[in-house]
Amino acid sequence: MSDDSAKASRAGFKLARGVTPWFLPTAAAAAATALLTRRDRRWALAAVPLSALTGGMLWFFRDPDRTPGEGRILSPADGVVQSIDPWRDGRTRVAIFMSPLNVHVNRAPLAGNVASVQHVPGGFLPAFNKDSDQNERVVWHFETALGDIEMVQIAGAVARRIVPYISSGAKVEQAERIGLIRFGSRVDLYLPEGISPAVSVGEKMVAGVTRIDRG
Repeated sequence: MSDDSAKASRAGFKLARGVTPWFLPTAAAAAATALLTRRDRRWALAAVPLSALTGGMLWFFRDPDRTPGEGRILSPADGVVQSIDPWRDGRTRVAIFMSPLNVHVNRAPLAGNVASVQHVPGGFLPAFNKDSDQNERVVWHFETALGDIEMVQIAGAVARRIVPYISSGAKVEQAERIGLIRFGSRVDLYLPEGISPAVSVGEKMVAGVTRIDRG
């Protein structure tokens, strides 16, 4: 087991904040139809898929505790590095694709103050589409010891709801939970000029654990 996997595994099960409006009605319907099945077995036609959906949502919306990794900048998301691109202003964009099977809670890449949290309306293209950076998104700016750090949560074809946990002006610790993207999507992190990534395309990321920067 890798160091990242070992740190990620030290976790008790908990449900992510912001999923109650989706999860509770489904779980309640599953419980109700399961009870009705005792009276009439035909209710199983509804109880079985609802129970399966409830189990799936428990997995999708899990939020494990984690021991933060070591490094100046840690991954803000679980997933796989989709692309690493030099940006116009000298920064480097690291795009992390989150599948529906990943944990969907995002974490602060480093300690600092939240300078701004901006919701930007947009489309809902699949997160792997090259134009998905024009999707519905939330743009974060952190004031840190390394200067301004920008992070963008991008909604996808399935993930149409981004739930920030904190607002502008808040102080955050590295690896602290800062928000949720429901189901799969993408998170872009912009490394400041002069800081190179220590990760490569296709590499698996663990939010709050995997080091992003080289140094």
